[in-house]
Amino acid sequence: MELINKYFPDLNADQRDKFGQMGELYEYWNARVNVISRQDIDTLYERHVLHSLGIAKVQEFGPGTAILDVGTGGGFPGVPLAVMFPETQFHLVDSIGKKIRVVQEIVNALKLDNVRAEQVRAEKLDDSYEFVVSRAVTRMAPFVGWVKKNISRNSFHDRRNGILYLKGGDLSEELSEIREKPQIYALSDFFEEEFFETKKVVYVPL
Repeated sequence: MELINKYFPDLNADQRDKFGQMGELYEYWNARVNVISRQDIDTLYERHVLHSLGIAKVQEFGPGTAILDVGTGGGFPGVPLAVMFPETQFHLVDSIGKKIRVVQEIVNALKLDNVRAEQVRAEKLDDSYEFVVSRAVTRMAPFVGWVKKNISRNSFHDRRNGILYLKGGDLSEELSEIREKPQIYALSDFFEEEFFETKKVVYVPL
């Protein structure tokens, strides 16, 4: 929790309480259903919670925004972002049912009424969203193909609707495969921990 308070000092009491509960909840559920690698559970707040909140450093979501989290796994980045933006609606999807069951348990425990978790492939969705978030589920070109149809034409943020994607390493070759002009934000500009040295948020306007 010290990490979260360090970079987000203006959280209210309810947000602090929810972030504070995450460690114990994920430890409990991960022991039953492996949604996070065993070595990562000890660095949950750095490598999962704070990493997810890197998106919040790049883009704030206004009230009434609809966000799709594709391949959410154990609920990242969607669950931390839902705590950060309680007036934004989040739809967390994954094709693996046991992961969605864990996400639903955590959502219920945290009383996140702005989150819907569903076992479904992104390609099957018809709903519209202002932004799609994800954490390195596949290369960008096929990902854009999956979700382009789901991006709402109604844009009410300063930044155009699109994808906010957490990725690491050298992305130049991968991003050359898409027609859209992405913007890349280094998380090392926001977070000083070594883990974030190569981590980025990639914004793709759609």
